Amino acid sequence: MGGLIGSLAEWITGVVEGLGYVGIMLLIVLENVFPPIPSELVLPLAGFLVSRGDFGFPQVLVASTVGSVIGALILYAVGALFGEDRLRAFVRRFGRFLFVREADVDRAEQWFIRHGGKAVFFGRLFPVVRSLVSLPAGVARQSLLPFVLYTALGSAMWNAALTGAGWALGTQWERVAEYVEVLQYVTLAALGLLLLRFVWRRVSARGVNRRETA
Repeated sequence: MGGLIGSLAEWITGVVEGLGYVGIMLLIVLENVFPPIPSELVLPLAGFLVSRGDFGFPQVLVASTVGSVIGALILYAVGALFGEDRLRAFVRRFGRFLFVREADVDRAEQWFIRHGGKAVFFGRLFPVVRSLVSLPAGVARQSLLPFVLYTALGSAMWNAALTGAGWALGTQWERVAEYVEVLQYVTLAALGLLLLRFVWRRVSARGVNRRETA
């Protein structure tokens, strides 16, 4: 690794080696609220240190999952403070420029009430989405106990996978970031396609309404 990523990896290495499990927890908290600190560097490094016998896998998993939950709760609080009323006011004022109506907020709210637990759980398994999913959970004021439970379960699976990959790759732990980067591009592409589909349907609906009005 070189450049910014190399410097970041060196800093992460210093934090993990200097603070141990507490360092892992703090880095994962930051990773949730400040994505430029990627878990695909923190956890594979921890896995490598497990392979050397410096750390224990269960302890790394607990520390990283606690950090994930704390970070998720911070974003949940941001969503809750922003609140549904501000979201609706924003949509009423600017929604037409984004092809979003207040009825979409109603549907999203109802969807999250029905499927919020699944959204949080599966969202924690994908790059980009794994942090952002805490915001709508906060806006919808999802019950804290299910939110924490689903966040912990999904995060534990993600954390175990990255730590295990670093453990398996040993001195080549940095390669994990390359694999996660591919998954990140796939996730962004999928989100982009969903956004395009939403915009296309909304533009098409407007065209139909105008023809019917005429």
